[in-house]
Amino acid sequence: MTTINDIHDALLSNVFASITDVRSRNSLALVCRRFMLLERSTRVSITLRGNVRDLYMIPFCFRSVAHLDLSLLSPWGHSLLSSSPAQRFDPQLLAQRLRVAFPSVTSLTVYARSPSTIQILLSQWPGLNRIKLVRWHRRLSQWYIGADFDPLFEQCQNLAWLDLSSFYYWTEDLPPVLQKNPKVSRSLVHLNLLTTSFAEGFKSQEIGEITAACPGLKRFMVACNFDPRYIGSVGDETLLAISSNCSDLTLLHLVDTSALADSRGNPESEGFTSEDARITRVGLVDFFSAMPFLEELVLDVCRNVRDSGLALEVLNSKCKKLKALKLGQFHGICMAIEWQLDGVALCAGLEELSIKNCADLTDMGLIAIGRGCCNLTKFEVEGCKRITEKGMRTMASLLRKTLVQVKISCCKNLDAAASLRSLEPICDRIQKLHIDCVWNGLEETENSNHLLHGFDLNEMDESGSSSLPGNEYEDMCRKKRKYALDEDSSNLQSNGNGFWCKTWDKLQYLSLWIEVGQVLTPLPMAGLEDCPNLEEISIKVEGDCRGRHKPQQPEFGLNCLARYPRLSKMLLDCGETLGYALTAPSGQMDLSLWERFFLNGIGNLSLNELDYWPPQDRDVNQRSLSLPAAALLPECQTLRKLFIHGTAHEHFMMFLLRNPNPNLRDVQLREDYYPAPENDMSTEMRVDSCSRFEDRLNSRHILD
Repeated sequence: MTTINDIHDALLSNVFASITDVRSRNSLALVCRRFMLLERSTRVSITLRGNVRDLYMIPFCFRSVAHLDLSLLSPWGHSLLSSSPAQRFDPQLLAQRLRVAFPSVTSLTVYARSPSTIQILLSQWPGLNRIKLVRWHRRLSQWYIGADFDPLFEQCQNLAWLDLSSFYYWTEDLPPVLQKNPKVSRSLVHLNLLTTSFAEGFKSQEIGEITAACPGLKRFMVACNFDPRYIGSVGDETLLAISSNCSDLTLLHLVDTSALADSRGNPESEGFTSEDARITRVGLVDFFSAMPFLEELVLDVCRNVRDSGLALEVLNSKCKKLKALKLGQFHGICMAIEWQLDGVALCAGLEELSIKNCADLTDMGLIAIGRGCCNLTKFEVEGCKRITEKGMRTMASLLRKTLVQVKISCCKNLDAAASLRSLEPICDRIQKLHIDCVWNGLEETENSNHLLHGFDLNEMDESGSSSLPGNEYEDMCRKKRKYALDEDSSNLQSNGNGFWCKTWDKLQYLSLWIEVGQVLTPLPMAGLEDCPNLEEISIKVEGDCRGRHKPQQPEFGLNCLARYPRLSKMLLDCGETLGYALTAPSGQMDLSLWERFFLNGIGNLSLNELDYWPPQDRDVNQRSLSLPAAALLPECQTLRKLFIHGTAHEHFMMFLLRNPNPNLRDVQLREDYYPAPENDMSTEMRVDSCSRFEDRLNSRHILD
């Protein structure tokens, strides 16, 4: 009888190489020596998570690793290879040991607190072609212009891929270095400059210099400023410079720095800003005509770009390979006049479309997009005041065969219940979903559910009469009857409260936005009661606690998530929740009490991994774990990984170990926000504090 031991090593290697889950690969390596050798030989990527002082214990069996990530070593943000007197080991010896342990590295991610780290580390692998630098700490003013990038371009002659999206530097640092190293600059094909910590971004002249120095770019992402009130704002001339210097681009992201903050806008806004961007329809037409190879385009302008429909039609005719498109503050993208398709609706090849802050997008525009862009798998709409549940539901019906990922945010007429009702036609197919937890319409759900179940594709004007020609009218009528009949009413279930819901069979990822002071409890009632395969949830709490009184409910409502049986990973982001870290005024709660409110009930969840951003006090630049949070987090007995994106006192962290959670294995403080506090000036966790905590954590007996 043939067994797995009879399979040739070459075939087993292909099987092992297809396994991406780290714990599964580690389990395979424990089966036998043969499996261990095959697993190690097919491991091409590894992230080191130990303490930097223990790097001398690195094993030498991962010799096939091509991508090495050193950015998450503990203590997080520590100068890995600095030559400071406090350093307990020789940085040169440590760098050489890393090279011996991982001789095949061609891709490197590292937290580069200072230029010396880059200089020492990169010299170990002269063949590096992909580099990502990470730094959330301030750039010191005494460093000369380009100090971070000079060793990078001098030592990595084969550099083709550079990611600076999480690396704080000055915009004037980069262009001179690119111009000084023309050979390396010309070899770059990927350049990510979407640095979230920028206040103003790259100026128009700097973008021109960067693209002129890197004519071979295929993928270019940059944070910039489209506000015409600022000197160096991006306009038509910048777009034409990019198209002239880098005509072979397949991916281009131009994002205003204000959009990188990712804060929710005002749903009551009309959608128009006070200023228009210096981007015209003629400029867009010339730009699109010169970019024939574009496959993905993001223009998040945050300033008005008016009458863009014609330019988007040119985009469709000139950029035949375009698959993904995101437009921010573009108006007139689809007017949907009578029955003809126009604007973005003519981009039939699109698979991903994101529309943000389009003031004149209506239900008929959504329906036209659903008819024209019939291959969409991902659709996002944000800040569009004029669209309603009816238009979104019709669009979802038209895209039932393809649409699996949806985001609906900051749309006045689409609260949580309305958003979920509008997606009922695809609730059995959708895999990723984002909604805003605005509970305004819950009391209307019962009455409106049966009214909106049958939608009319023929309402083209306010009078209710159709202006479609005969054949089109008959086709749309047939589609209306088809989608009405295809709705399987047998899947509708009552949740016992008079509301109707469906089973979201394939939903695996759920993202929620909620205003501070509101609760999650109505989420099941809004329509998400039955999600049998939901594995990951992301919750962002945003708002100013200052001036708010104590919530009427005692807890945020995390226990309502216990109804999802496969939920194992959660991201709870309270980082944009502002309050008082110290004593609050009379009648208000400080941040420690708000943390108790947010985390109450977490012990009812069966989470495996939790990322938690504590609320912050911007006046003192403090995002710190409080005593109530330190006491509540260990109540989740199944938790294996806990990442706190902030600071904490050492004795608070020790609370995590007092509660006997036998599964807790990986805990780390990550101050990944700008400006990250300096460790030597903080009264909270320092290098020695982190080491003591990790020693205690690692000394515990882990069952598996």
